[in-house]
Amino acid sequence: MTTQIRSLVIASIVVLSFDLTAQDQKRSVVFEKYPVASEAFESVNAFDVDKDGILDIFSGSYWYKGPDFVRRKNVGPIKRYGEYYDNFSTIVWDINNDGYKDVVDGGWFGGELVWRENPGKDGIWKEHLIARTGNIETTRSWDIDGDGTPEIVPNTPGKPLVIYRLGKELVNNKVSFDSIVVINQHGHGLGYGDLNSDGRSDLVIDKGWLECPLKPFEQPWVFHSEFNVVQSSVPMLITDVNRDGLNDLIIGQGHNYGLDWYEQRLDKAKKRSWIKHSIDPYNSQFHTMTLSDIDNDGEPELITGKRYRAHDDNDPGAHDPIGLYYYKWNGEFFIKQVISYGTFGIGKGTGIFFAVEDLNGDNWKDIVVAGKDGLCVFFNKGPAK
Repeated sequence: MTTQIRSLVIASIVVLSFDLTAQDQKRSVVFEKYPVASEAFESVNAFDVDKDGILDIFSGSYWYKGPDFVRRKNVGPIKRYGEYYDNFSTIVWDINNDGYKDVVDGGWFGGELVWRENPGKDGIWKEHLIARTGNIETTRSWDIDGDGTPEIVPNTPGKPLVIYRLGKELVNNKVSFDSIVVINQHGHGLGYGDLNSDGRSDLVIDKGWLECPLKPFEQPWVFHSEFNVVQSSVPMLITDVNRDGLNDLIIGQGHNYGLDWYEQRLDKAKKRSWIKHSIDPYNSQFHTMTLSDIDNDGEPELITGKRYRAHDDNDPGAHDPIGLYYYKWNGEFFIKQVISYGTFGIGKGTGIFFAVEDLNGDNWKDIVVAGKDGLCVFFNKGPAK
């Protein structure tokens, strides 16, 4: 397919995404774009940095004071390698239990997993090494052992998959971390959720899934090689899409075209299979995504978009327009809603790590996205008039 023809197809899908039933139109919400900064960091989160009761934005070397995000505070430099800053996640967590929320980060080029300590005042955030991991695509955090404290799981393609757990004791008066190797090698892509309905959440990697044992830090995780989804998104989402009682997978192509869901089926002998269904084949670089209820109907929507220049200029679709979308399941298929779409400066993508929070307290969840195409908030204005 030539670039010109592909662009026409993409334009068609954007138009068709608004050809909705009256019920769908009533539920759809609109967003107002609010540019915050032109910085090229690809990771962002929203939390109350200074404990004033108002959500702020944290991205890369800066945090932006809410509620207008105009005042910018420097927290320290991030190394830059060509187009990339070595800043591939923004996990929020009060690690040292001092009442101020810190940030867990890690990068591809430095190959280090770190936490950045919130000083509780203006100034540089001290960086603490958690582990030298090798190249980190991005990092996520889940409470794997169910003790109420999250664990950290970096996606390190070509390296072991390792879970890092906060130590129970201080070492030399410093926070420490334990680790466990779940599998000796994994690729691009990572997810977490209960795939076999045993009440324990499992880990999903590119070539299958790892079954969580009763004691996840003491017993081996059993690997099930049931699919092969190379260059997949982080996260891959685990949810019961079609409401049949079995959890399915939603997977984006991080460096190619395609967004799909994989339907889980069990035969009479309880043998598991996965049926691929396309959600959106017309866009590329669906590197990250989340599920969140942004139309206040009690059901989560799928929010994702393009990671602009994910591999510089070298991914399929790199020169296509940039987009941010949400997809709503209507009982049969996903309906696409365009939040932002267009060429650089008009459309906006997701970067590698983004946040969905009610930033202005109006009870509608907003979306804050970073990336090489800048830092923006999309304020949720509620249902279309």
